[in-house]
Amino acid sequence: MATALLLLPLLLLLFSTPLQAQQNVTLGSSLTPQGPNSSWLSPSGDFAFGFRPIEGNTSSYLLAVWFNKASDKAVAWYAKTSDSDPALIQVSSGASLQLNSNGGLSLQDATGTEVWTTRGVGVAYAAMLNTGNFVLVGADGSTKWESFKSPVDTILPTQVLTSGSTLRSRIIPTDYSNGRFLLDLQSTGVFLYIVAVPSGHQYDPYWSQPGNTTSLVFNATTGVVYITLDDGSQIKFTSGVIGTMSDYYHRATLDPDGVFRQYMYPKKPSKLSSQAWSVVDFKPPNICQAQLMQNAGSGVCGFNSYCLFNVSNNQSACLCPEQYSFIDEERRYKGCKPDFEPQSCDLDEATASMQFKLVPMTQVDWPYADYEQYSPISKDQCQQLCLTDCFCAVAVYQDSQNTCWKKKMPMSNGNMGDNVDRTLFVKVPNNNSTRSETIGSNKWKKDKKYWILGSSLFLGSSVLVNIVLISVILFGTYCTVTVKEVCSVKSSNNIGLPLKTFTYAELEKATGRFREVLGTGASGIVYKGQLQDDLGTYIAVKKIDKLEHETEKEFTVEVQTIGQTHHKNLVRLLGFCNEGKERLLVYEYMTNGSLNKCLFGDVRLQWNLRAQLALGVARGLLYLHEECCTQIIHCDIKPQNILLDGNFTAKISDFGLAKLLRTNQTQTNTGIRGTRGYVAPEWFRNIGITAKVDVYSFGVILLELICCRRNVESEVVEEDKKILTYWASDCYRCGRVDFLVEGDDEAISDLKKVERYVVVALWCVQEDPTMRPSMMKVVQMLDGASSIPTPPDSSSFFQSLP
Repeated sequence: MATALLLLPLLLLLFSTPLQAQQNVTLGSSLTPQGPNSSWLSPSGDFAFGFRPIEGNTSSYLLAVWFNKASDKAVAWYAKTSDSDPALIQVSSGASLQLNSNGGLSLQDATGTEVWTTRGVGVAYAAMLNTGNFVLVGADGSTKWESFKSPVDTILPTQVLTSGSTLRSRIIPTDYSNGRFLLDLQSTGVFLYIVAVPSGHQYDPYWSQPGNTTSLVFNATTGVVYITLDDGSQIKFTSGVIGTMSDYYHRATLDPDGVFRQYMYPKKPSKLSSQAWSVVDFKPPNICQAQLMQNAGSGVCGFNSYCLFNVSNNQSACLCPEQYSFIDEERRYKGCKPDFEPQSCDLDEATASMQFKLVPMTQVDWPYADYEQYSPISKDQCQQLCLTDCFCAVAVYQDSQNTCWKKKMPMSNGNMGDNVDRTLFVKVPNNNSTRSETIGSNKWKKDKKYWILGSSLFLGSSVLVNIVLISVILFGTYCTVTVKEVCSVKSSNNIGLPLKTFTYAELEKATGRFREVLGTGASGIVYKGQLQDDLGTYIAVKKIDKLEHETEKEFTVEVQTIGQTHHKNLVRLLGFCNEGKERLLVYEYMTNGSLNKCLFGDVRLQWNLRAQLALGVARGLLYLHEECCTQIIHCDIKPQNILLDGNFTAKISDFGLAKLLRTNQTQTNTGIRGTRGYVAPEWFRNIGITAKVDVYSFGVILLELICCRRNVESEVVEEDKKILTYWASDCYRCGRVDFLVEGDDEAISDLKKVERYVVVALWCVQEDPTMRPSMMKVVQMLDGASSIPTPPDSSSFFQSLP
């Protein structure tokens, strides 16, 4: 009897599995978006056909086929209308799907209106096959309809596309609407087009494989996607899979960035294979270069943006030039907009030269949109012509031809790459003429005092260290200083960036009951969330758990003050919750996580990107120290507090959190461990704390960006290399800065800039805070706009850098 009881669960498991994996779907069967009958499975359970909730919108569903056992439930097919420009079909929870003998499949919305049908005739049953093909079968065994014959953005092994077939990308990964890219299988070859949304107009192809084509085949044995020509020969479209096909799921998708990628996913993940889709092959080889084949439209990344292709992960990134930002962070194809008022044509040349400047960029070009060309001409003349021309947004200069091009907005098909041999100059306002300062200037008041407000500092590693640090906190951390101008607190409905007041229930729902942790800090935990708005906006929610009890008015005023700080290189505060004992801050979500994760990972960031990140952090600190209405000293600048958005723009986080903390809440959080970290030495001396503590921390981070290593690496064998600040100083004194970027060909080819950045960093990490430059000076030196004297040794006593 006992043996039988032990076997009972196993028997139930054996008999229950086939019941879940549908063999044939009988006539009269139906599905609904919610409940147990929401999908039909293939015999293996690998694929499912039915209602699939749309990511970020739990009230809308697709009729789709998906990989049922993959962690992301990747969608391979979804229903669209059957007109000349097929449109996405979305239904609500009240919809239903019926299998009928005459009409085949009939999808009805919540009102009972038929919104999609297969129009099958003589259907006997339906089946979800193990290949991922959903079929309607007649009584004679013939296929009356199949999902493989109406592909959307994906093809699967055994699937064959015939001449005239197309694949259309999604608009973004989470929006299945018709995207901006089309794969068209024609009798003369395979062509990839950029498509204007929503009109559907096709521009010239940006990539093609010509030939007298009859079909595009995904071979299930070799994993090769190939083109069949009318003479019977074959041309490889992708290289195929190395190893066995049976151990992986496979798909090939025209992705939202215009790249046709072949993927595989391990059916049984092991220590050697992660549970994620990996790229097998892709076309075109470089989407940023491929877009240059067309001379109309906005290009891959949209107007005023430029495309950067990362060879290491086969991904492209869209970036904005300095003082530009994306119109829509989630839909970057819409392009970039200037964060300032364009130059007025009413300005005379002298005034224009004072109010605007040109920022140089290398290895970046917009090949079109030029309206004037000069040759021969010098680089200085080129810049001056653009600076005094109100129509000119960008000047491009090519040294080899002594040629200058003036370009006006919008600029298209922007590209960044090693093959670009032109210098690009972007026109932006001088620091004293930005839009944000102009708006706030009439609200400033003089001769106010403020508290220096810092974040958490260090984790004590010993009793002695803790005693010292607590003494610093009690006597040195919060000191009063005078600033020239402090702006008044704006109400939440002012023009600009109004903060939203969230309820606790809203944020609890948005974060799935605070399920996914993004990070932890001294003041609380940060969770990932998604708002239930039209865009499904992703957010980062910080629950403050170490805030002293204060009135609702005090908390709200402080939050509104922080909310006024707005800069491209600061993480934006979207809103807050002040409900009962709950205090939460809602920030914009940073797609690429922290600099700590990206900089010290397995893949080295490109040198140009690292230099761009350094400038971004410097400009963010400059804003906090000198340009925002209330000076803020961060006090905790480190890679973990520098976040990267989808465009790899560096954004400083936690810069205002200390405003919400009392003195006795600023606890030590990072161990010194007997070596220099990111902490300026004056924290341990009986002297006042100034903005120069942030300058020191920036210097350390700048060296880490240059060398792609942490400041302190105790595992390093060579004793002189364990601490980066010391080693960098030694390399510079010996004239061997190249040692710091050994193995980084891109940085070595740009050694002059590397040396300039190293010298700036060495000035920043001077022991004496009065010798460190201001962040204004740092930005000027990094930009090359200011000369840089030789930094003294740490033991020297020189005059402060002017």
